[in-house]
Amino acid sequence: MTHTASFSGVLDAARQIAGAAVRTPLIESPALNAHLGGRVLIKAETLQAAGAFKFRGAWNRISRLTDAEKARGVVAYSSGNHAQAVAAAAKRMGTSAIIVMPADSPRVKVEGVIAFGGEVRSYDRWSESREAIGEEIARTRGSVLVRPFDDPFIIEGQGTCGLEILEQADAPIDQLLCGASGGGLIAGINLAFAERSPDTQTWAVEPAAYDDTRRSLEAGERMTYPAGAAPSICDALMSDRPGELTFPINRRLSGVLTVTDAEVAEAVRYAFRTLKLVVEPGGAVSLAALLAGKVAAAGRTTAIVLSGGNIDPALFAAIIEDRFTPGAPA
Repeated sequence: MTHTASFSGVLDAARQIAGAAVRTPLIESPALNAHLGGRVLIKAETLQAAGAFKFRGAWNRISRLTDAEKARGVVAYSSGNHAQAVAAAAKRMGTSAIIVMPADSPRVKVEGVIAFGGEVRSYDRWSESREAIGEEIARTRGSVLVRPFDDPFIIEGQGTCGLEILEQADAPIDQLLCGASGGGLIAGINLAFAERSPDTQTWAVEPAAYDDTRRSLEAGERMTYPAGAAPSICDALMSDRPGELTFPINRRLSGVLTVTDAEVAEAVRYAFRTLKLVVEPGGAVSLAALLAGKVAAAGRTTAIVLSGGNIDPALFAAIIEDRFTPGAPA
């Protein structure tokens, strides 16, 4: 029987990841609340194992491997956070991991994979297909392909983030903002909120030039972003289209907000200076949307997910020292 992502699966994933993944805190900043005129509940997935929410799904999938599957290892494709999460989970499970990563991935993410014992296979994201490369490696080596979002166990694992938010919040949540690439995290969150907090508005946030989820929801079918889009500092959010499994779940979204690289840089800077958190650009888009006024926050309780903290040191230094210029090298 084919496994389908569901709320009961999210509950099962919460049991599966307990003791392996971090139950990250839901925090508030009086300064941010005062600035926006409402309450903001911040889910700090920057403090998750391997530095991003991705470990939830990776562990939920890899910890279920049979002994025979573990003997053959796993393969994954990712710009960095799923890559590190899979490598970390594989190491803890005693299996090998090959990670297909873009040649322009931040060095900190590549080094993270290697530090966890993963083998990196680089590719050109503009001319090669990471899916084709990953599937070929899986066929050749008999490895288990651990997809970044189009896997029900991955979606359910990410959904534990939303489940925790609802368990940790001390008041009803009016709206939730979360970054979206392939849509695995926001899909998992939507499974939890549809069951436990159906009146909460859920918003996906994307880089302005990589708004495939927004385009897809408007068109009613999976769409890509425009050809020739300039690279974004949000390297974690550059998947070319929503997932086949995630898109139907995310139809319940209230909408999609988009943010520019300049707005994201301001959010990274604010997170460091005011929240005292290190957040990577792709992980800061929900905060960027709030700070830029893309959705009303005054008089409301808003939950946001800071989804990762694996930022290139040079880029981070340029942003916090006000030396970053969108579209130019750090």
